[in-house]
Amino acid sequence: MRVGILGLGEAGALYAAAFAENGWSVVGYDPGDVPTPPGVRRAGSVADAVGGADLVLGLTGAKAAAAVAAEAAPHLLAGAVFADMNAGAPDLKRKIDDVVTEGGRAIFSDVSVIGSVPKYRHRTALVASGRGASAVADHFGALGAPVEDLGGEPGVASARKLLRSLFMKGLGAIIVQSVEAGRAAGDEEWVRRQIAQELADGGATLERLYAGTFKHGLRRAHEVAAAADLMTELGLDAALARDISRLHARAARPDGLRAAPLVTEELLAAYEGLPTANIGDARDRLGLLDSGISPLWSGARAVGRALTVLTRAGDNQAIHEALRIAGPGDLMVVNGQGDTTRALIGELIAERAQARGVVGMVLDGAARDVEVLKEIGFPVWARAITPAGPYKDGPGRVNVAIAVGGAVCGPGDLVVADGDGVAVLPAEEAESTLVAARKIEADEARRRSSIRAARASGAPAGEAA
Repeated sequence: MRVGILGLGEAGALYAAAFAENGWSVVGYDPGDVPTPPGVRRAGSVADAVGGADLVLGLTGAKAAAAVAAEAAPHLLAGAVFADMNAGAPDLKRKIDDVVTEGGRAIFSDVSVIGSVPKYRHRTALVASGRGASAVADHFGALGAPVEDLGGEPGVASARKLLRSLFMKGLGAIIVQSVEAGRAAGDEEWVRRQIAQELADGGATLERLYAGTFKHGLRRAHEVAAAADLMTELGLDAALARDISRLHARAARPDGLRAAPLVTEELLAAYEGLPTANIGDARDRLGLLDSGISPLWSGARAVGRALTVLTRAGDNQAIHEALRIAGPGDLMVVNGQGDTTRALIGELIAERAQARGVVGMVLDGAARDVEVLKEIGFPVWARAITPAGPYKDGPGRVNVAIAVGGAVCGPGDLVVADGDGVAVLPAEEAESTLVAARKIEADEARRRSSIRAARASGAPAGEAA
């Protein structure tokens, strides 16, 4: 029997070695500079790794899984089992199933690891669904791994994995924050002892969850983000899950939780001039504030990191609190309950904000002193203009996730605003969205050029492409 393994990272290397020890012919492929496990032949391409294989394991990250599967599909043997083991969303698994089974050649299985791979290694429990689940149960069972065959369709196993991830990654996030807080307070060892005595295997479990959050932060951030999407589909509040995802993303940075914001100065600069319309198209029209929130003066544009404010209708006490912590590159985003009877900000707050480096404000509420705002070049997007001033009694909150104009905005998210309106992007999606939005911008520029060329030549516009 031959197995082709796509991805020779920690899990891929472990399963490759286990199958080799069990007498299988093992061929692995990984474009990265990672070691080749003993007993494994290193392939030079995806095609070389999967050609002739009875079983193929997809162990890439979720981000690359669909593209790798598409590259592998033409080279799969008839009847081969393609087991995708990435921690992606159910919808991703269904897409990969469509790709590898097109034409009725290969058999797909959605496989999820349920347990600690560093602890149980190749004997870690698995769940599998899809037509290839029973074959996966046989093959991995021979390695000593308990496999639960869920039957059903691709995505069933993935959903179960994500449900578990909500707890396990959430527990890891809580441990990281508690230990970091203990360290900052000079009482780290006491905090560690308190946590360890509540956990099975005590300090060993604590250290595994703590260290793993930093070591695998980026992969786990994507995993929990997929879990949050699943919660949303189930009609549940996913705010906590998204916060857990953000913590893992921050932990993955070189300086950990004390790192610079995910939205860097370089990223802010890269978004300068990029239309909100292109950003919205790149994100399937998600994260765009409703059209009731518009610029107060023509030509206004701003790109910044969200400093979020939640305030009572017509009251700006929380905005004053936010100004105390505001800094360069911040763009204040305010949930003012959509109230248009009282202006939350005017020229004086704008002057203070500008002096602290705040690049603009987005208000789900009203503003005033529009002529002065334009004169000083401070961009504001708001639901209305009114001369009536605000109350200053509170309550309110600063730097919490808020709803604004029909979108969700978290502290540190990327905000881009122009004449068309406002786009809000989760910080962890800013880089990937930039690439997609730039492609859309370039395509639109090409099409405009084609239309103009056709008009100049007198040919119908449709013939210019």
